[in-house]
Parts: sequence; structure tokens; C-alpha cells
Amino acid sequence: MLTFLVQRPRRCRSNPVLLYSGTPILSRPVLAFGSLAGATSTDGKSRTCIVEYLSSLLAMGRLIILSGPSCVGKGPLHTAFRNFYPEHAAKLRKLVLYNCRSPRPGEIDGKDYHFRSREEILRFREKENFIVLDVRGDLQAVDLNDAERALAAGDLFFEGNPFASWQLQKAFASKVTVLSIFLTPLSREEIEFLQSQERSLSLADFLTDVMRRKLLRRTQRQKNILSLKDLENIERRAASAYTELKEAWKFEYVIPNHDGEDSENWDAFYYPVGDARKTLFAFADLVGGKVSPLVEKWDEPFIV
Repeated sequence: MLTFLVQRPRRCRSNPVLLYSGTPILSRPVLAFGSLAGATSTDGKSRTCIVEYLSSLLAMGRLIILSGPSCVGKGPLHTAFRNFYPEHAAKLRKLVLYNCRSPRPGEIDGKDYHFRSREEILRFREKENFIVLDVRGDLQAVDLNDAERALAAGDLFFEGNPFASWQLQKAFASKVTVLSIFLTPLSREEIEFLQSQERSLSLADFLTDVMRRKLLRRTQRQKNILSLKDLENIERRAASAYTELKEAWKFEYVIPNHDGEDSENWDAFYYPVGDARKTLFAFADLVGGKVSPLVEKWDEPFIV
């Protein structure tokens, strides 16, 4: 019995290569788990049965993940991508999470989240096909079966917190090509500057203050008058940003962005300006298969 293995590098950063007994047997890599039609073996012999089998097995879409702290700009980035790159956005089906919180102004059940009670989401823990996480005080769940069905039909897009994103990466890394992108409110150079000994400041406190201000501005734009519950939610999300930023190195690409969801640079004018424009360009390039000079690589944990 012959055994063949589809092998890809750590964190799925390259295309998979077909191996037999540890030796490459295809003259070119499998491209993004697409069709293997026309692939030939390195010894010139036809391996039609292998090609047909792997074509059916590997004909899956990409899993595209956009993650980052609350209010960093994930939502307006996705909206801008749909508005200005409609031909690319139309190819991405969005993976919708279950969430126990109430909808924000403008959010739609089934489109932004599946809004359910905490009790209902807790029951998902009894099912093997669900990932259930407590994130910033909200109970969230991902249906892995729904994600796999969507990937069988094409590219799947997930926008969400780093904890759910990392669980998705681990669940699908051996099955599909994963493009993981982390949106950060601070660049690596800024973080290293702030962490230097001569600064004598707490990066955690600094980042919490940055995100607190962003979250306050966003919530004031949405509600005008804030309740005690709103302020508690803002504080919880701001405090979580530091822990979430420490997860960024696990993602393939990192995009620095100072224009969070509180910024009018996303939608006050005909086209995004400032960091919003740069972030949109960088994201669109990555989805299109190009690596923008605006993105960073955080290959190891460096936040202390």
C-alpha cells in the first residue's frame, strides 16, 4: 500500500507539496488547494489516480482570518473592502459566530452574529463540532461544520477576536490554506520604543488607555449617552487589548493601523484617508495574493 502525504510548512505560509516517502513527486506545488489538473510527477510518469483523488480531497477554499483587539478597525476595514473591492469581496463568504451579547446599533442577526442567549451557547459545549469561548465577558461559539461546508464551496472570511481566530487556525491548518492577518493599533517599532528601558512605562497601561479612548469615541458615536454597563464593557475590552496583542505573532501578517473604529477616516469622505487607506490597500493586496510593504511579520513573541 502506497502512502502519500500533503505537507505544508508551519502555520501554512506556503503552498502544500505532494510527497511520497518524504520525496517530492510533483513537478510543481499544489496551488492553494485548487485543481491538480496537469500536474506531473518528477519522474515523468503519470499518477492519474493520485491527481484525481487529491483533486477531490483538496478542492477547498482559503480560510481568510482578520483579527485584532476590539475597536482596532476590523469592521470598517471589511466594509471598505466590500465597497471598493466588490469583485474580490463577493468571493468571500463570511463565517458568522454565535454571540450572547445584544446587537449594537446597525448590527443584524445572522449577518454580524447569530445573537443567542448565554444559556443556549453554553449548551453548544456538549457538541463536538462547536468551539465555545468566553471572550471579553461575551460567550461566543463557532460552528466548525458550517465553516467546513463553506470552505468546500470557496473562500471563507472570518473577522473576530484573536482567541477564536487561533482556534480556527488550529482546526483547519491541516485541511486548507489559511491566510491569517492581525490588525494592531501599534506598529512593532512603536511597541519596541515604548518597551525600551529609558521609557519606564507600562505597555499594558499605555495600550489600555489608547484602546479606552477609541472605545469611548466609538460608543459615543453609536449611543451619545453612555450607561454604566457601557462604561464597564469599554473598560473590559480596553484591558483585554494587551493580552490580545501578545497573540499577534501567531498570525502570518500584521498590519499596523491607528485609524480604529472611532476614526472618521474610514467613511467621512469618498475614499478612506490616513492609516485607513493604507490598511485597506495592505489588506486587499494580501487577499489578492500580494504582500504589501505596509505589512509586518512578527515571527516570535517580543511583547513583555
